[in-house]
Amino acid sequence: MIGLMSGTSHDAIDAGAVDLTLDGDSLHLTPLGVISRAYDDDLRAALTKALPPSRTTMADVCRLDTRIGQAFAAAATEADRELCDGRAELVASHGQTVFHWVAEGRVHGTLQIGQAAWIAEATGLPVVADFRPRDVAAGGQGAPLVSLVDQLWLRGRPGTPIALNLGGIANITAPDGTAFDTGPANALIDAAVRELTPQGREQDLTYDRDGEIAARGTVHGDLLARLLAEPYYALPAPKTTGKELFHPAYLRRALEGYEALAPEDVVATLTRLTAVTVADAVRTAKASEVVASGGGIRNPVLMAALRAELGPGVPVRASDELGLASAAKEAYAFAVLGFLTVHGLPGTVAASTGARHASVLGSLTPGRTGLRLPGLTEDARPPRRLVVDGH
Repeated sequence: MIGLMSGTSHDAIDAGAVDLTLDGDSLHLTPLGVISRAYDDDLRAALTKALPPSRTTMADVCRLDTRIGQAFAAAATEADRELCDGRAELVASHGQTVFHWVAEGRVHGTLQIGQAAWIAEATGLPVVADFRPRDVAAGGQGAPLVSLVDQLWLRGRPGTPIALNLGGIANITAPDGTAFDTGPANALIDAAVRELTPQGREQDLTYDRDGEIAARGTVHGDLLARLLAEPYYALPAPKTTGKELFHPAYLRRALEGYEALAPEDVVATLTRLTAVTVADAVRTAKASEVVASGGGIRNPVLMAALRAELGPGVPVRASDELGLASAAKEAYAFAVLGFLTVHGLPGTVAASTGARHASVLGSLTPGRTGLRLPGLTEDARPPRRLVVDGH
């Protein structure tokens, strides 16, 4: 199977290939590798221009849906050829989130684009896509969907292990099913780098590579306090957020009155904001350890700040140590969710998303030979744990 994922940083498509076998109550996962392909500059610019709070048109949405679908199709085709020797049986595509409709503490809808028909046409394989809307229709937040995979994977570890993903938005999953977005991980940092720093304006740098900019800055206490006053952080779980809230215009409003601050001080303060809000959530969950993944773990300043906030009693380790490459973990997770879908098994934990019940997720697009799905067994039962072979 191939899982396709592009997160809230909307910079690249990750295609993770896995071999999955359901054996009794254990789902065995063998990682086969991952490829990551950046959106071309023109497509990324068009996507960025169309995202909230910008205005867009249905024509723009149609073009983006098509072009992103074609980009996902190219990544899936390459992953099948390079990682699966042409033997892939199914593609699970998360698509690209462009809007998450949240009002009065409730999610009313969600939109991921990247038309699955292009993937099916290019690969000849059946495609599972549109994972999130079913959970929203059942009264859930539609996120974080990887919480089921995290629970299965970390079950049996001692203490209270917390799974943490540091993408554009940060989210955590606890063993009891509690899962929610803690707030921005890289979203505001990336916005500051692009809009405020010479590297962003002149060299088109889109993120704080290796935390170099934050390392040169000093955290500004008053600005940090203003940022921490954001009401989202005080909302109870389950809750979800995205760039509908934490976008460049949000940052510009937060910086009113602080225009004289050096860009590196702003980036350092935003980096500390991520560390503080994540650590607050982790402490609330009474974590004994944190297993982290996502692009944010490549920022040593952010990781050092998070470890300092949590203290030595709560170790923070990369998911790579437990067998799942951090860069591929979410792509692998959606491959697992696609596998569950074609077996008719639920892909959510109702307690994690706030839904009325767990749901079988997604919509199916037939492959070249019609809707022939791999490895279906009528007596399949939901797995109780995920075993990463070799670990």
